[in-house]
Amino acid sequence: MDYRKVSPKTVIPPGFNRIPINPSSTSNLNGDGPGSPTWTPPESWAVEKEEEEGGDDPDAAESSSDDTPRLSIISERPYRIRIYRANNTYHVVSIPFNVTVAALTPALNKKLLLGDDRVQHRLYLKERGRERILAQTEKPADIVRRRLEQAGYDPVDGLELLGGEGLSFLLNFLVLRYAYLFKQTLNMSLFIDQEEELNFNDNFDFIDLTGRSLRTIPVILHQHAHSIVSLKLSRNPMLEIPLDFIQSCSVLRELRLSNMAMKKVPQSVRHSTTLHRLDLSSNRLGDLEDAYLEHIPGLITLYIQNNRIEKLPWHFPRLRSLTTLNLSNNKFQTLPILITQLENLRDLDISFNMISEIPEEIGQLQNLERLIIVGNQVVKFPRECADLKRLRILDCRRNQISDLTVICALPQLNQLSADHNSIHGLDLALGVHLTRLDVSHNDITQVSLVPVGGPMMAYALTSLDLSYAKLSSLEDVALGCLSTLLTLNLAHNSFRSLPDTLGDLSWLETLSVSDNKLDALPSSIGRLQKLEFLDAHNNSLTELPQSLWNCANLTKINVTSNFLGSWHDPPVNVGVVQQEPPPPLPPQAAENNTLSVPAIERKTSTTSLTVTGNLPPLVYSLEKLYLGENRLTDDVLHPLMIFKELKVLNLSFNEIQELPPSFFRNMTQLEELYLSGNRLASIPTEDLPKLKCLSTLFLNGNKLQTLPQELCKAKNLTNLDVGSNLLKYNINNWEFDWNWNFNKNLKYLNLSGNKRLQIKAEPTRLYSNHRLSSRDPTAIGRRTLSGFTDLTQLRVLGLMDVTITTTSADATVDIPDENDDRRVRTSSSTVCGMAYGIADALGRHDSLNMLDLVHEFPGRKGEAIFAMFGRSRPPSNLLPGSSANRLSKFLHDRFVSQFLLQLDALDPHRGEIIPDALRRTFLKLNQDLHDTLFSSNRKMSQSSGTTGTSGSTFVDSATLRSGASGIALYFVGKTMYVANVGNALAVVSRQGVAQGVSRKHDPFDRNETARIRAAEGWVSPPGLVNDEVDVSRSFGYYSLLPVVNARPDICVWDLTDLDEFVIVANCGLWDYISYQTAVDIARTVARTERPDPMIAAQKLRDFAISYGADGSTMIMVIWVADLFKSSRSRQPTLDNVVDPQMYRTRKKDEILDRSIARLDIEVPAPVGHLALVFTDIRNSTHLWEANPGMPSAMRLHNNLLRRQLRFCGGYEVKTEGDAFMCSFPTALAAVWWALTVQVQLLHEAWPLELLECEDGKPLEDSQGRLVARGLSVRMGIHCGSPVCEPDPITHRMDYFGPMVNRSARINSSAGGGQIMCSTEIIREINAKILESESETEYSKLQPQQAIDAVKRMGVEVITVGEVKLKGLELPELLTLIYPSGLEGRQELKDGPTNPSASGSRVQFSAPQTRELGILCLRIEALASGRVFQAPSDRKASLETISLENESESQTPSGIFNADPDLLLPPMNDQSSDMDLMLVLDSLSVRIENALSALVEKFHPPTVDKSKFLSALLEGGVLDEGTLQHIASVLQGL
Repeated sequence: MDYRKVSPKTVIPPGFNRIPINPSSTSNLNGDGPGSPTWTPPESWAVEKEEEEGGDDPDAAESSSDDTPRLSIISERPYRIRIYRANNTYHVVSIPFNVTVAALTPALNKKLLLGDDRVQHRLYLKERGRERILAQTEKPADIVRRRLEQAGYDPVDGLELLGGEGLSFLLNFLVLRYAYLFKQTLNMSLFIDQEEELNFNDNFDFIDLTGRSLRTIPVILHQHAHSIVSLKLSRNPMLEIPLDFIQSCSVLRELRLSNMAMKKVPQSVRHSTTLHRLDLSSNRLGDLEDAYLEHIPGLITLYIQNNRIEKLPWHFPRLRSLTTLNLSNNKFQTLPILITQLENLRDLDISFNMISEIPEEIGQLQNLERLIIVGNQVVKFPRECADLKRLRILDCRRNQISDLTVICALPQLNQLSADHNSIHGLDLALGVHLTRLDVSHNDITQVSLVPVGGPMMAYALTSLDLSYAKLSSLEDVALGCLSTLLTLNLAHNSFRSLPDTLGDLSWLETLSVSDNKLDALPSSIGRLQKLEFLDAHNNSLTELPQSLWNCANLTKINVTSNFLGSWHDPPVNVGVVQQEPPPPLPPQAAENNTLSVPAIERKTSTTSLTVTGNLPPLVYSLEKLYLGENRLTDDVLHPLMIFKELKVLNLSFNEIQELPPSFFRNMTQLEELYLSGNRLASIPTEDLPKLKCLSTLFLNGNKLQTLPQELCKAKNLTNLDVGSNLLKYNINNWEFDWNWNFNKNLKYLNLSGNKRLQIKAEPTRLYSNHRLSSRDPTAIGRRTLSGFTDLTQLRVLGLMDVTITTTSADATVDIPDENDDRRVRTSSSTVCGMAYGIADALGRHDSLNMLDLVHEFPGRKGEAIFAMFGRSRPPSNLLPGSSANRLSKFLHDRFVSQFLLQLDALDPHRGEIIPDALRRTFLKLNQDLHDTLFSSNRKMSQSSGTTGTSGSTFVDSATLRSGASGIALYFVGKTMYVANVGNALAVVSRQGVAQGVSRKHDPFDRNETARIRAAEGWVSPPGLVNDEVDVSRSFGYYSLLPVVNARPDICVWDLTDLDEFVIVANCGLWDYISYQTAVDIARTVARTERPDPMIAAQKLRDFAISYGADGSTMIMVIWVADLFKSSRSRQPTLDNVVDPQMYRTRKKDEILDRSIARLDIEVPAPVGHLALVFTDIRNSTHLWEANPGMPSAMRLHNNLLRRQLRFCGGYEVKTEGDAFMCSFPTALAAVWWALTVQVQLLHEAWPLELLECEDGKPLEDSQGRLVARGLSVRMGIHCGSPVCEPDPITHRMDYFGPMVNRSARINSSAGGGQIMCSTEIIREINAKILESESETEYSKLQPQQAIDAVKRMGVEVITVGEVKLKGLELPELLTLIYPSGLEGRQELKDGPTNPSASGSRVQFSAPQTRELGILCLRIEALASGRVFQAPSDRKASLETISLENESESQTPSGIFNADPDLLLPPMNDQSSDMDLMLVLDSLSVRIENALSALVEKFHPPTVDKSKFLSALLEGGVLDEGTLQHIASVLQGL
């Protein structure tokens, strides 16, 4: 009898027959039964073996490489650790670092146990949702140290003391009687209620015991093992599964053993021969050598992701039936060749390893259908990938792949995701089944499509994403071929125009061309009858095509941030198929719902439209229209008034002073209306009561002095922002002016920034005694209309800078209290002398998810805290009535007090500084938050001291599993400390340039990925930590701690007078607006003498909404320039460079580039004595001829020069090709601009093609400093008094005379990257910068800002001497200047006088040429009827050789095996460009000859038409009509 298959409760009948046993599975089994000295109990009895108690430390492999030096710091003092008893009481022990469990247990017995209790006790560790018995050799103090370091703590934080405070948020140590443990594991969970028994409802087919703290299999399952089909044992402490139980599971198909901290696969698993699906993920497996999974012949699916596996065992290919294999998040450096021998493999995931190369043998996976390789370091696909004939899905995102040619042409490929790679040229031969292609976030500069399958074969592509590339144009043919496209994303490129073939995409539904340079859309867009969404925001559009009226299904148009000055009148007679108009209304209904289309009141048009006219289809389809930040004025709004189906209308930040009186007459469906940032002094009131659906109204940033009483009738209004206006009226005059108490559904009300508004409280009166028009007087009762407490649904109330006064002793203004779901702001907008502004939006969920914190420390001059906490969306599956903001509220209420405690606890003698206090504050808050949340659920009978609303302290599971991002800025004098976790970020504007001072904790970040993996976490292909959370650090998310922890990134920023403001925001802003764009938008408020950061914050919020933000958004703008203010303006960077009078209405003929238009207005053209700067790009002609990245590089170059002209106060005279001519009022302003441009050119995001060529590759000087990268620009500076005349064509100032000629010649004498200066310029530098000469007559005119900026950068002066300039009689004394750090350019050799194009193109390499040679050999072999095969360069492993010997096969006769080096011209890495060019010429001739032979061989035979017809006539079988038809067809050939 096999006693190993007997459960503990089984009665053994006498004389029971023995069962033969496989000796390989039983080591100590013998014929003796129970009671024999040599008898071994069955594994299912879970009898602990004494000799196994000193097993290996399961955590040993977790120790990081830097553990050893840290031990010397922390091992001197004993660790304090809490040990819990079974009744939840605890005892704190103090033990040295090296004490093991075996040494600790006797001491625990004396301290924790009664004297008479002699039952064996064991020490347990509970963490990460699982429990296990500690091995006798493990060190509890070492475990504590490792976990704390993984959670973000440093040794200097006193790790040895933290354990005494309790680490329940990380782990717990428990000491329990072993007999008690054994009893409980038989039938129920270890640490749950003892009465909660396992209940399977008599169904034992599918057993889920996940997270039940089981050490062994419950007895009841032994009795029904034969019925179990699926068994899930994940998150349990068992390290072995009884063999007798596994062998009894005769129909087991699925076994899940994930998250069990196993270092080895249980030995019994290989005996489950019926398994189809095995999950071993999220363990600590280092290899599979002893698993012997090949003993499971029917294994189909194997999950071993998130382990520590570096290689696979040699016998792994014997899993012949395996179809799904997940190896992601392991430690593979190359794709194991053994995998390529799994012939039936269909699904392979190797994401987030360290794989840099895919073997050529990948082509052997003929049945592979899905391949995921996200987050590796793969550079290229081998050409053998062309053999993956059945591959349908390929996800190769976030690698370093540069070429997709081999992959795109795969015949069955359906989806290809290749974003975030190194692709710069996209030559696509698309497969006929490819429907989705994503190549966004690549430096693509050119795209070409090569038809596959013949000219009559159509592409099947339905989704194409080319966003975030460097494309400047699309070929008409390329776009026209994609007629089946449904979604086309071309956002964030450099397009100036789109081809007319866009109109041929008849199935297109979504078109995104945002963030380009488009100045017009093609008129053919009107043919897109399926188009539903058009996104063209942030371009340079001056008008939209009139044909847009013909788009019958277009529901959303977003053209925010353009230069639209008008909207075309609708065509009266539309000659396209129109959408069916709605059925006629009954007479009575028609009388109330007639579409009234007023006359188009313009000077140039008097067209009148009526509902009976032929209105265009767009009138009936358009629902959302975004027209923010354009140039629309009052007289161009009339065409918009006929959109009767509009639900969202955004007209913010235009030039509208007054809306037409009947503007809202037809917009009865309107739900959201944005009119912010215009010049409105009033809004039309006639039709406001008709807006029954209106829920959101933004009127901030206008000139409103009162609000109309009719606004009270918008009963569904929930979001109202009227901040930063000129409101000044009696809010108690409710009969004529608006009062908020009549809009009971308000959830968001912002009145902040209305500094003239006074809320005067009057004595409480019974308003029912007054005439309340048609409103119910009982709705008011004995209330004051100045209060807000009646707005019970209010979530955000903004009253910053609003004056609240009382008129008598019994008069008060009822301001509601704050709670978890309500934020009330009543403070002023100045802290520590700095003005600040806050703007937020609830989002489409209408819930409070973000909280701001502003605190000025009393008694601590110059110290303040600015912070925000929360998330953009509420937790999913939140129970009704539960607060979505509980975590944020806790952090908001506790941060300041906790930070003060940590500041006071700093020990300067140990080198502790403010960043340490910030880090400890974040970590301690996260710990306290855990204790508060979880203690609330454990102590339902009484309050646990949490903040928030009174009542039940129960916290639902959705809140317990949620988290919150956070950022805190601590100002001490002129030093700023920034700490953040998650996606709440801060950006500083330094002289108009965005400087990030925080870090987004993105799981895709390779450093964060490594930290996550070290903490036993993993990242899924969508970029989620453990497939749950989209940030790698955060408050909360305790189920993922320490993988997701609250350790902040900390930045110390020393503020200077160059710093203007700081933008702090959550992802609601940063997901839609870049750092630099946000700074540019915020700087637009600096055009006033006293910039208002409140308006800047509101403007950023409104732009985020216009660009697509729909979640909770919070933005804070802090004007740090106020710390340096003097008698001059708050805006320091414009002083002495741009006259304050220049803040005026912009000219209409300025440069149409939105990124430039937001900047400071261009200075007037300098006249009189001025400085001229000429620039030119070295070797630009050859770059244009040979380098495909040049168009994108030129746009970057032009944009950089123009932006810096605005910052430095320069005037763009003209451009000729790539050369600029600029003028400056002073010499040092010109020097400032030239030095700044040279520095910024090094850091531009140049196309890869440019960086790979000789003219643009990065170069370093002898000290290893980067001195050249990308385009090399020469400059020449001279000053004098030229002849000044405006150009009659461009109307811009131009300059003539000898001074101009001299300036141009000085520029010509400079080399690439050099700044050549005349003597006059050097005199000013010596006088004001180096202070080595006396001042000149113009020195006093030099702007102080330019002087300070040049001194800050530093300038290196190198005398060249007298140089004879072309066309000038006398030589000129010239001098070179460089920014400090770039003087090493003088060591570089300048290019030849007459350079060739070879240095401008991407250089050929020997490996590339060899690849072409192998292609040549393949074509030549095909021409001779054979297939060429080159021998593999790999050295086969012993295991591979042994497997090959199992099934040797003879090489077919049609295979041509040869060494390519014998058949190709010699080439190596030392071959020169000329050598490689000769080889390429030879190969091209050979390829052409081989192709000619192939054409001749396979060309169909030619037929003489006349002979063919004669043969048909002679046959006499065909009738005359058929013969005539054949003849006509042949004549047409």
